[in-house]
Amino acid sequence: MRLLAVEDDQMIGAVLKKALKADGYAIDWAKDGLEAWEALQSQNYDLVLLDLGLPGMDGLSLLQKLRAAKNALPVLVITARDSVQDRVLGLDAGADDYLIKPFSLDELEARIRSLLRRRGSGLSSVIASRDATLDTVSKTLTYSGKSGILSAKEYALISALMATAGSVISRAQLEEALYGWNEEIASNAIEVHIHQLRKKFGKNLIRNIRGLGYMVPA
Repeated sequence: MRLLAVEDDQMIGAVLKKALKADGYAIDWAKDGLEAWEALQSQNYDLVLLDLGLPGMDGLSLLQKLRAAKNALPVLVITARDSVQDRVLGLDAGADDYLIKPFSLDELEARIRSLLRRRGSGLSSVIASRDATLDTVSKTLTYSGKSGILSAKEYALISALMATAGSVISRAQLEEALYGWNEEIASNAIEVHIHQLRKKFGKNLIRNIRGLGYMVPA
């Protein structure tokens, strides 16, 4: 899952990036509205975390522009503007949820999971595919009688594959799902994570489709 954080506060942006990266998300960080708009035109995201008080283009204008372009991407507004009127303006402009600063990282992560489930039209926190089940809250994978908690990158990789079970995902697509802007990616990073998952759960968990990529059977 790839997220875009739009936040001009250096400290808050750094905390968001660190926490969500540790939670298994690929996270890009835009520090103003114009940079965020450019990112949204060139990159596919699963969700946007949006501050309202931004330089260049304020968050409300960015949100209105996004919805005017018929883009239904989930948007979680994170702001210090806590009046009822501000919340109404944000929701009417197209926000899917609203979180007031200061906030708990646990609550933030729960709201992100909720919005992502809603986008996938699923009510469960568990993704199931053939003999595999993935708990998106505990980051626990169960496959063929084996169960274990995953590292952040293992979770990001298997969740991307299980979300599109039966379809082949290329190495480049997996790198996009696992890594944010300016993250250094080793040439064999994807293969290393797949090797680790196969070592823990068995070689049949992930199939290698020669010349195309990888898949989890549907």
